[in-house]
Amino acid sequence: MSNESGVKEVMIITKKKPEKKLTRPLPKKAGRGMYGRITTRHRGGGHKRKLRVVDFRRDKRDIKAKVEAIEYDPNRTAHLALLCYEDGEKRYILAPAGLKVGDEVVAGEKAKVKIGNSLPLKNIYVGTFVHNIELVSGKGGQIARSAGGAAQVLAKESGYVHLKMPSGEIRKVREECFATVGQVGRAELRTVKLRKAGQKRWRGIRPAVRGVAMDPGSHPHGGGEGRSGIGMPSPKSPWGKKTLGKKTRKKKLSDKYIIKRRK
Repeated sequence: MSNESGVKEVMIITKKKPEKKLTRPLPKKAGRGMYGRITTRHRGGGHKRKLRVVDFRRDKRDIKAKVEAIEYDPNRTAHLALLCYEDGEKRYILAPAGLKVGDEVVAGEKAKVKIGNSLPLKNIYVGTFVHNIELVSGKGGQIARSAGGAAQVLAKESGYVHLKMPSGEIRKVREECFATVGQVGRAELRTVKLRKAGQKRWRGIRPAVRGVAMDPGSHPHGGGEGRSGIGMPSPKSPWGKKTLGKKTRKKKLSDKYIIKRRK
């Protein structure tokens, strides 16, 4: 986010250690699913982390909260804002760009359209950028939650609000669904480059070997004298399935709410 002078504002972390009551153990899965089988390859190791419990629902309504600190979260790209409510309860929310320590935020039907406030989409002006958007009322925010993420309110029509997603897709969402005003902070993360291989290992990402560098028994692209291509008729996965051109996505019930695709 830029200020009036055009200089980019970088969100400053004001607290190093997380709030103890808002953390949970986070056991490592190394890419394994519920049956103990690897469902995501090239995952494992990485730095030890604790899970921060983030309030995506913003269901503490019409109670003012003060921003006590901006914190780093190793489990996501965005920073977190620690809120302290008037009744003494503390919660984490995604820190939007422009939110500072000492600011007041509130969630509710009658909340003002102000950065950090959460309110129904029907009460948010057209043209406003929002994040942490609900798809089902009361379920909690599911869309635009990563660093720099935001959707724009384009129109309101017969119980639905039209939103332009970060991908460029235009989608209808029920007007009673809640969203938080503003863009998720730390947008500059997209320009950051990793300096060494170790930085990927800290994140729990293991090396990936190219198929053409393997032997024919380990991968369909393997083998051949000297450097060889992937061969014909088409590129394959390690299990011999087609990978380019073949559609792998299935239709969802929510696809009927898409007005314009991202492509």
